[in-house]
Amino acid sequence: MRIVSLLPSATEIVYALGLGDDLVGVTFECDEPASARLDKVVVVGGRDTRGLAPREIDDYVRSRIAAGQDLYTLHAQALAGLDPELILTQDLCRVCAVPSGQVQDALGYLGCQADVLSLDPHSLEDVLASVLHVGERTGVPGAAGVLVDGLRTRLARVAAAVADRPRPRVAVVEWVDPPFTAGHWVPDLVSAAGGEPVGACPGERSVQTTWAQIRSSRPDVVIVAPCGFHLDGAADQARGAVAELPGVPVWAIDADGIVVRPGPRLVDGVEAIATLLHPGALDPSVVPAAGAVRPVRPVRSMSAGADRDQR
Repeated sequence: MRIVSLLPSATEIVYALGLGDDLVGVTFECDEPASARLDKVVVVGGRDTRGLAPREIDDYVRSRIAAGQDLYTLHAQALAGLDPELILTQDLCRVCAVPSGQVQDALGYLGCQADVLSLDPHSLEDVLASVLHVGERTGVPGAAGVLVDGLRTRLARVAAAVADRPRPRVAVVEWVDPPFTAGHWVPDLVSAAGGEPVGACPGERSVQTTWAQIRSSRPDVVIVAPCGFHLDGAADQARGAVAELPGVPVWAIDADGIVVRPGPRLVDGVEAIATLLHPGALDPSVVPAAGAVRPVRPVRSMSAGADRDQR
C-alpha cells in the first residue's frame, strides 16, 4: 500500500506498525524516526518559525487564521504524483496540520482516488484506538493489536507503581505567551502518571488562560510542553514561566516527542511524567524517555497534601 502521512503523529504510527517502506509522502515536520524524510517526498510545507519568540508565533498564527489563510501548504501536484492509496490526515486542529476537507478538495481537483483516513483523537484512549484504525486500514490489524497491547501493559505498570502515592496537582502549559493550558489527551497523561490535572479540560481544546488563573489552580508542579518544540525549546519557554509562578516547581518536557503528538510515544510521556512526579516509582532503565524532562526550577517535595497545607 502506498501511504501518505500529512501529520507527524501518523508518520510515527506507520513506522511503529512496521510500514515505513510503504510510506511515500510526509510533511516537513515529520522528524520521528530521524530517517522519516530521507527517502520520502515532502507534500506539506509551512513557515519555519525557528528564531521567532512565542508571542510572535502566536501573532502569526492568529493573523493567518483571521485572514482566512492556510498555515500549511499542500503540494497537490507532488501528492498526485505519488499515486497514494491511503492518506492519513486530521480535522482536530487547524494549527497542527492540513485538514481533511482541504485534502479531499485537492484530490477531487486532481482526479486522485486515494482513501483518506482522518485521525481525530480527543483522549489517550482515542489515540490507542487510532493506532488500531490505521492497522485495520493498512492491512496489519494483528501488528496494531500487538502494539496497543504492549502500550497498555506499560500503562498498567505505571498505574501499579503510583497507585498508593499522593497525587500532585499538575498544570501543563502548552504555550507561554500568551499562556495556554493543555487539553485533549494531555490531562489523561497526567492522570495516568499519578497526578491530578488542574486548569485543563480533558478531551477539549487547549484554552488560553492567564498566569493568575494558573496560580489560582494551586499546582504542586507545572510542566511546560509547548506545541512544536522539543526539550531545549521547551526549557527556553519554561524560564519565562518561572517568573510567573513563584515557589512552584517548573519542568520542561520534550513536547513534540512525547506529549502533544497523538501517537504511540504518548506512553513514553506518561512514564516520563511519572518519573518526575514520583521519583523512584519506576526504574529509569525501563523508561525510554527518562531524559526527556528537565527541571527549570529546583523541585521541592512532591508530597501534594503537605505542600498545599502550607500555602
